[in-house]
Amino acid sequence: MKTVIGLCLLLSSVCIAQSPVNGFMKKSGEGSVVLSYSKESYSKVFLVPNEINGVPTFNDVIISSVSFFGEVGVSDNFNVVLNVPYIRAEGNASDAVLANNGFENERKGVQDLKVYAKYRFHTINFEKSTLDFIGAAGIETPIGNYNADEDLQSIIAIGNQATTYNAFGIATFKLQSGFFTTGQLGYSVRSNEVPNALLSELKIGYAASKFYVDAFVANQLSDDSGVDILGEGFTGFFPATRVNYTRIGVNAFYPFTKEIGVTAGTNAYISGRNLGKATGFYGGLVYSF
Repeated sequence: MKTVIGLCLLLSSVCIAQSPVNGFMKKSGEGSVVLSYSKESYSKVFLVPNEINGVPTFNDVIISSVSFFGEVGVSDNFNVVLNVPYIRAEGNASDAVLANNGFENERKGVQDLKVYAKYRFHTINFEKSTLDFIGAAGIETPIGNYNADEDLQSIIAIGNQATTYNAFGIATFKLQSGFFTTGQLGYSVRSNEVPNALLSELKIGYAASKFYVDAFVANQLSDDSGVDILGEGFTGFFPATRVNYTRIGVNAFYPFTKEIGVTAGTNAYISGRNLGKATGFYGGLVYSF
């Protein structure tokens, strides 16, 4: 089990809308890098008060991304995490809508640099299990020259052009048999009129010597400073909308060698506010050292 944990328990950062950090620590000098591809699509939108069929203006949307992720152990109890995605969002608006409004069916580019630090400040050892307590904090800031203020064109914007400061408390319970559960709770402070948000995630999984799998549920609850799309106070500036969601999914990893492995997963939004009802998948190549 220790081998698999050292190789692959970085999956929470590969998949969109999971936590940017996970509940496991790499040892000093060890690390992993992942090159992944993800794709999600939606033709329904969670608005207030009802879910609607068809994405306004663009009918349906496909979002694909290529992401570079890395995590390294500075010490056994201190890790650094980095993530940079390149994102492409595609709409399906008609030629007439595009011509009449001056819109385009595509937005793409490098999105935000995400840098996090994790520190394990306490471990409780039981006879056949351990309980780790971890604190994490990080910043996400735009590095791509993308636009988030294009009125309805921003439905397919690739980001909010906001700098975000996140902090998490994490607890991970691991059994010698390979089963584990991780829970985390965090808060996100955001610029550019993006509402601050409470973040949480629960993950249950199994890590054996040659296989890893987990199931997760992730949530975001924005504060009430945001507005609803097409609701009172909405001016067409989409970053200011109040975005809530619950998302579920499954991740898996298989190591071919000590250094090389593959990861894949699938996920879906099951409830939300002011966002698309998306389903998606990802796959990636993992190198561990």
